[in-house]
Amino acid sequence: MCGRFAVTVDPALLAGELDAVNEIPEQPGDSATPADGPGPNYNVAPTTGIAGLVRRHDRQNTEATAAGADASGPFLARSSLVGPAVRRLRLMRWGLVPPWTKATADGKPAPGGPLLINARAETLTTSRAFSAAAQRKRCLIPMDGWYEWRGPKGDKTPFYLYATDGKPLLMAGVWSVWHPPGENAPALLSATIITTEAVGPLADIHDRMPLSISAPDWDRWLDPDSGIDEGLLRGHGDLDRIAIREVSTLVNSATNNGPELIAPAEPKSEQTELF
Repeated sequence: MCGRFAVTVDPALLAGELDAVNEIPEQPGDSATPADGPGPNYNVAPTTGIAGLVRRHDRQNTEATAAGADASGPFLARSSLVGPAVRRLRLMRWGLVPPWTKATADGKPAPGGPLLINARAETLTTSRAFSAAAQRKRCLIPMDGWYEWRGPKGDKTPFYLYATDGKPLLMAGVWSVWHPPGENAPALLSATIITTEAVGPLADIHDRMPLSISAPDWDRWLDPDSGIDEGLLRGHGDLDRIAIREVSTLVNSATNNGPELIAPAEPKSEQTELF
């Protein structure tokens, strides 16, 4: 699974690296947008605001004459797609909020049910929660690396799984748009990270891992005009770029943050036998 990760590149710089338009505001200021938008974060936890890479067309309002009206009559505003789909970096809540989610009295998504931070690749296209998004709303979640824990309950050892070349890993995801009540209420974008069966040395840490997509396949995965390429769901795109190291138990608490979380763990001191 993927329940905690690190991302430290500024969104504006990240957009440049990914040849994307940066649509993430510097200071999110509305109630439907996560207050803790993406920035250097060594301990990204569920419900945090994260960066999501999508490909979308521009939209513009065109005027269409109402049926049966002449040139002097009323017009209907119509939104149309314009130009090729381009990469866009957008702020999203980590934890998918399906469009049918009901709203609370204060206009927020009603709690209840599991927190949809991960989706299994094997059931993505058949799951009620994810199948519609899988066809037209696929995204990539940039990260430096993610954390997994190994060992018995109460004595788990944390590990950091990261890109050896220092460049972001882009993990497959799907996203959704949730509209709160109110004519002018801003929509909430949210996303989930797709996981697949872990392989190689990564399987020694955990049986699941995020599904990485390699650079040559980014646009194929993100294409909003085509259905999902299920072959990408069965791959392990950037497996050869990923390394593993044990890290400090500081990462166990979501309130801790900083580069010390991804630093190699200090060697355990050996007890000296006196007698």
